Amino acid sequence: MRRLIRLLYPPKCPFCERLLQKEETLICAECRRSLPYAGAAGKRSGRFFSLCVSPLLYRDKARAALLRFKFGSRSGSAAAFADLMAERVERDLAGKYDLITWVPVSFLRLRRRGYSQSRILAEETARLLGAETAALLRKRRYRPPQSRLTGAAARAANVSGAFAAIHPERFLGKRVLLIDDVVTTGATLSECARVLLTEGASGVVCATLCCRPHRP
Repeated sequence: MRRLIRLLYPPKCPFCERLLQKEETLICAECRRSLPYAGAAGKRSGRFFSLCVSPLLYRDKARAALLRFKFGSRSGSAAAFADLMAERVERDLAGKYDLITWVPVSFLRLRRRGYSQSRILAEETARLLGAETAALLRKRRYRPPQSRLTGAAARAANVSGAFAAIHPERFLGKRVLLIDDVVTTGATLSECARVLLTEGASGVVCATLCCRPHRP
């Protein structure tokens, strides 16, 4: 059955969309060599989270692949993305979290898109890490996408009060790993982390697939 599925729906690299060769897994060999890896730029702290790590910079093939994932119904790309995220989390965040959650989307956006990209990333990453996941946040109301706004102040104002905790007893006294797709100013992650800390989390660390280089 797996051979038949592979024949009918041959797997493609999510970054260049080339058909994968038999010896390639999830990502083609060329993209594994040439992706815009974040390196040291993929680590930053925030106002309410102690550390956020990202394997890739938000540019070139990584940016195009992430946009297809979010807006082009390419939810299947999550397996390859989670592979990169889990490797980075294991390297930089091992022993720093007790359970994993994600930045939620609004009901309207979930209805339009059909899935929550951050939830899929969180669940796939947790599966690779052997970690527990739980829905700990909800979005109270629809807000304009952060990508439409410029400036840290505008982004922070846009997400202020946008999130609420779900069943805080699940994370009371625990360290939470918060997953999202991309971090730019860090406003969304900071607001989610603030809610988690206010409701009893003992600490919050974050991971995203992509990041924009931090400008102090």
